[in-house]
Amino acid sequence: MKKQIIIALAFSVSAFSFAQKKELRAADKAISGKNYAEAKAALKEVEPLLSSMDDKYKAQYYYLNAAALYAGGAGSMNDIDAALKSLQNVKGDYVSESFELKQSMVNNIITKGNKFYENKDFSTSSKYFEKAYRLSPKDTLFLYYAAATAVNVQEYDRALTIYEELKNLGYTGIETQYFATNVETGKEEILDKNTRNLYVQAKSHNNPGERKTESKKPEIVRNVALIYIDKGDNDKALAAIKEAREENPDDINLILSEANIYYKTGKTEQFKSLLEKATQMDPNNPELQYNLGVISADSGNPEAAKAYYEKTIALDPEFINAYINLSALILSKEEPIIKEMNGLGSSKKDDLRYDELRAQRLDLYKQAVPYLTKALEIDTKNISAAKTLANIYSILGEKAKQDEMKAKVEALEAEN
Repeated sequence: MKKQIIIALAFSVSAFSFAQKKELRAADKAISGKNYAEAKAALKEVEPLLSSMDDKYKAQYYYLNAAALYAGGAGSMNDIDAALKSLQNVKGDYVSESFELKQSMVNNIITKGNKFYENKDFSTSSKYFEKAYRLSPKDTLFLYYAAATAVNVQEYDRALTIYEELKNLGYTGIETQYFATNVETGKEEILDKNTRNLYVQAKSHNNPGERKTESKKPEIVRNVALIYIDKGDNDKALAAIKEAREENPDDINLILSEANIYYKTGKTEQFKSLLEKATQMDPNNPELQYNLGVISADSGNPEAAKAYYEKTIALDPEFINAYINLSALILSKEEPIIKEMNGLGSSKKDDLRYDELRAQRLDLYKQAVPYLTKALEIDTKNISAAKTLANIYSILGEKAKQDEMKAKVEALEAEN
């Protein structure tokens, strides 16, 4: 009786093993024929038998399971995650096949990421680039792409996490570029080293050379600082900018970013000092001259503000805000004149003083007119400039010009 039982069990194990092989062969065949649903069904039959499988068949199962989930690139991101988890269980046999499958997954993900990028779907492309890095950690460039594309769609929290990871990895992005000049076009082309050498030997290219690319670390630490600024975390932003400026002390954008933080926090002296430093570095930048004008006006130094605004206009004759602010500087002198006029009595001396003040007031209006006129010439829909000019012409008694400006204001208001 015992002998019969032993024979029966042996027969059962043999049938069990045959079933495993049969389903695994069916899954392999289905994958080869790109019938991934059929492959998944066959593997589902094998799954309950995993605990008693030989290591060889377990490795085959996990490899085939990953291939079925990946589905030749048609699998979702969740499917890819599950496929990767399955590949982690492959030991011994099918290791080389698993490596090839993983590389195929990386290439496919990069291709999809590039396509999403070309279609300006930066959020999705960022996630694909990050996945490519997770699959192939040696390719840190894709982690950099993931952060840069996340910034494009203002996914700042995610970008910040990736940038911090890049910093911790010591990533610089410095690489060696190999180049040569195309003889036919006369243009320099960047090539891989072997291709460049072949082209030079074939004489289709000449002037070969190589160079190191610039480090991406300054850009990374700068973006970290800018993200903290956007989040309103000024302390972390300043700390990040300090680090960024150590990496690139001549980066004028970093200086302006730091100045902006000081401006937001009411530290006008630090703001002005940094703006002046930036202006020395880039004296022909109208935006910097204009900002110095604004801070000078806010600090109660109208003469300095006027000089900065005039320099702005000299550098950029179309800088409309400089004209607007110059007119505002002039008209700001009106308030003390009106206050004194209203405080005068009715004596002859007061009457003479009143006339003097009135003449000064009218002169201010005449000084402001050219700047407002130019602003309206640059921006014909600037209703604020048109209204101010209408009021000035009314006070100056220039009826025709007043009517012209009133008509313009009415037309602009009708458009809105």
